[in-house]
Amino acid sequence: MSQATERRTGRDETEEERADRMWSELIQEVRVAQMGVQILFAFLLTVVFTPTYADLGDTEKTIYIVTVVLGAAATGALIGPVSLHRLVSGRRIKPRAVEWASRLTFVGLVLLLATMTSSLLLILRVATDDGYVPWLVAGVVLWYLICWFVLPWWTRHRYTSRD
Repeated sequence: MSQATERRTGRDETEEERADRMWSELIQEVRVAQMGVQILFAFLLTVVFTPTYADLGDTEKTIYIVTVVLGAAATGALIGPVSLHRLVSGRRIKPRAVEWASRLTFVGLVLLLATMTSSLLLILRVATDDGYVPWLVAGVVLWYLICWFVLPWWTRHRYTSRD
Protein backbone atom coordinates (compact mmCIF):
# COMPACT_ATOMS: atom_id res chain seq x y z
CA MET A 1 0.00 0.00 0.00
CA SER A 2 1.31 3.45 -0.83
CA GLN A 3 2.18 5.98 1.83
CA ALA A 4 -0.45 8.37 0.46
CA THR A 5 -3.19 5.77 1.05
CA GLU A 6 -1.95 5.05 4.57
CA ARG A 7 -1.85 8.74 5.40
CA ARG A 8 -5.33 9.31 3.97
CA THR A 9 -7.05 6.49 5.86
CA GLY A 10 -4.83 6.41 8.92
CA ARG A 11 -4.94 2.60 8.80
CA ASP A 12 -2.99 -0.14 7.14
CA GLU A 13 -5.84 -1.64 5.12
CA THR A 14 -6.62 -2.40 1.51
CA GLU A 15 -9.40 -0.60 -0.35
CA GLU A 16 -11.63 -3.66 0.12
CA GLU A 17 -10.87 -3.89 3.85
CA ARG A 18 -11.61 -0.19 4.20
CA ALA A 19 -14.89 -0.62 2.31
CA ASP A 20 -15.85 -3.53 4.60
CA ARG A 21 -15.10 -1.46 7.71
CA MET A 22 -16.90 1.60 6.40
CA TRP A 23 -19.90 -0.52 5.39
CA SER A 24 -20.18 -1.96 8.91
CA GLU A 25 -19.95 1.51 10.45
CA LEU A 26 -22.51 2.92 8.02
CA ILE A 27 -25.01 0.16 8.70
CA GLN A 28 -24.76 0.76 12.45
CA GLU A 29 -25.44 4.46 11.87
CA VAL A 30 -28.35 3.72 9.55
CA ARG A 31 -29.95 1.42 12.13
CA VAL A 32 -30.23 4.30 14.58
CA ALA A 33 -31.72 6.69 12.01
CA GLN A 34 -34.05 4.01 10.58
CA MET A 35 -35.51 3.27 13.98
CA GLY A 36 -36.32 6.91 14.60
CA VAL A 37 -37.82 7.59 11.18
CA GLN A 38 -39.86 4.39 11.18
CA ILE A 39 -41.40 5.10 14.59
CA LEU A 40 -42.18 8.68 13.59
CA PHE A 41 -43.58 7.61 10.23
CA ALA A 42 -45.78 4.92 11.82
CA PHE A 43 -47.16 7.47 14.25
CA LEU A 44 -47.84 9.92 11.43
CA LEU A 45 -49.75 7.30 9.46
CA THR A 46 -52.20 6.83 12.33
CA VAL A 47 -53.06 10.52 12.75
CA VAL A 48 -55.37 10.67 9.73
CA PHE A 49 -57.57 7.96 11.29
CA THR A 50 -58.23 9.87 14.52
CA PRO A 51 -61.39 11.92 15.06
CA THR A 52 -59.33 15.05 15.70
CA TYR A 53 -57.97 15.00 12.13
CA ALA A 54 -61.34 16.13 10.76
CA ASP A 55 -61.18 19.20 13.02
CA LEU A 56 -57.83 20.37 11.69
CA GLY A 57 -57.71 23.50 9.57
CA ASP A 58 -56.54 23.50 5.96
CA THR A 59 -53.07 24.71 6.94
CA GLU A 60 -52.61 21.92 9.50
CA LYS A 61 -53.85 19.32 7.01
CA THR A 62 -51.37 20.61 4.43
CA ILE A 63 -48.55 20.46 6.98
CA TYR A 64 -49.63 16.92 7.85
CA ILE A 65 -49.60 15.78 4.20
CA VAL A 66 -46.17 17.35 3.63
CA THR A 67 -44.91 15.70 6.81
CA VAL A 68 -46.14 12.25 5.77
CA VAL A 69 -44.55 12.58 2.33
CA LEU A 70 -41.27 13.73 3.89
CA GLY A 71 -41.41 10.80 6.32
CA ALA A 72 -41.99 8.37 3.47
CA ALA A 73 -39.08 9.85 1.52
CA ALA A 74 -36.79 9.70 4.58
CA THR A 75 -37.78 6.09 5.18
CA GLY A 76 -36.97 5.23 1.57
CA ALA A 77 -33.58 6.94 1.67
CA LEU A 78 -32.59 5.33 4.98
CA ILE A 79 -33.66 1.84 3.89
CA GLY A 80 -32.03 2.36 0.48
CA PRO A 81 -28.52 1.31 1.59
CA VAL A 82 -29.84 -2.12 2.57
CA SER A 83 -31.40 -2.66 -0.84
CA LEU A 84 -28.31 -1.28 -2.56
CA HIS A 85 -26.08 -3.69 -0.69
CA ARG A 86 -28.33 -6.64 -1.41
CA LEU A 87 -28.52 -5.91 -5.14
CA VAL A 88 -24.79 -5.30 -5.67
CA SER A 89 -23.48 -7.90 -3.22
CA GLY A 90 -20.85 -10.14 -4.79
CA ARG A 91 -20.21 -7.78 -7.72
CA ARG A 92 -16.85 -6.60 -6.33
CA ILE A 93 -17.96 -2.97 -6.19
CA LYS A 94 -18.22 -2.51 -2.44
CA PRO A 95 -16.20 0.74 -2.35
CA ARG A 96 -18.67 2.32 -4.80
CA ALA A 97 -21.62 0.82 -2.94
CA VAL A 98 -20.36 2.37 0.29
CA GLU A 99 -20.13 5.77 -1.42
CA TRP A 100 -23.70 5.57 -2.72
CA ALA A 101 -25.06 4.17 0.54
CA SER A 102 -23.38 7.03 2.37
CA ARG A 103 -25.01 9.54 0.03
CA LEU A 104 -28.42 7.93 0.53
CA THR A 105 -27.92 8.05 4.29
CA PHE A 106 -27.03 11.75 4.17
CA VAL A 107 -30.13 12.49 2.06
CA GLY A 108 -32.16 10.42 4.53
CA LEU A 109 -30.85 12.49 7.43
CA VAL A 110 -31.76 15.74 5.67
CA LEU A 111 -35.24 14.37 4.95
CA LEU A 112 -35.53 13.19 8.56
CA LEU A 113 -34.64 16.71 9.69
CA ALA A 114 -37.40 18.10 7.45
CA THR A 115 -39.87 15.47 8.71
CA MET A 116 -39.12 16.22 12.34
CA THR A 117 -39.35 19.95 11.70
CA SER A 118 -42.75 19.73 10.04
CA SER A 119 -43.97 17.24 12.68
CA LEU A 120 -42.97 19.61 15.44
CA LEU A 121 -44.61 22.53 13.64
CA LEU A 122 -47.84 20.56 13.24
CA ILE A 123 -47.94 19.36 16.84
CA LEU A 124 -47.21 22.78 18.31
CA ARG A 125 -49.73 24.51 16.02
CA VAL A 126 -52.42 22.08 17.18
CA ALA A 127 -51.33 22.21 20.83
CA THR A 128 -51.22 26.02 21.07
CA ASP A 129 -52.31 29.08 19.15
CA ASP A 130 -49.46 31.23 20.41
CA GLY A 131 -47.20 33.17 18.09
CA TYR A 132 -44.08 31.69 19.65
CA VAL A 133 -44.51 28.36 17.82
CA PRO A 134 -42.30 29.37 14.86
CA TRP A 135 -39.61 30.49 17.30
CA LEU A 136 -39.74 27.19 19.19
CA VAL A 137 -39.53 25.23 15.95
CA ALA A 138 -36.67 27.41 14.70
CA GLY A 139 -34.81 26.86 17.98
CA VAL A 140 -35.19 23.09 17.75
CA VAL A 141 -34.17 23.08 14.08
CA LEU A 142 -31.10 25.14 14.96
CA TRP A 143 -30.26 22.57 17.64
CA TYR A 144 -30.64 19.71 15.14
CA LEU A 145 -28.44 21.54 12.63
CA ILE A 146 -25.75 22.08 15.26
CA CYS A 147 -25.85 18.46 16.47
CA TRP A 148 -26.20 16.76 13.11
CA PHE A 149 -24.17 18.95 10.76
CA VAL A 150 -22.27 21.89 12.32
CA LEU A 151 -20.52 19.97 15.10
CA PRO A 152 -19.49 17.06 12.82
CA TRP A 153 -18.30 19.50 10.16
CA TRP A 154 -16.38 21.54 12.71
CA THR A 155 -14.81 18.39 14.20
CA ARG A 156 -13.87 17.15 10.74
CA HIS A 157 -12.36 20.50 9.80
CA ARG A 158 -10.60 21.01 13.14
CA TYR A 159 -9.12 17.57 13.65
CA THR A 160 -8.45 16.25 10.14
CA SER A 161 -4.74 16.05 9.48
CA ARG A 162 -3.52 18.10 6.55
CA ASP A 163 -0.35 16.06 6.06
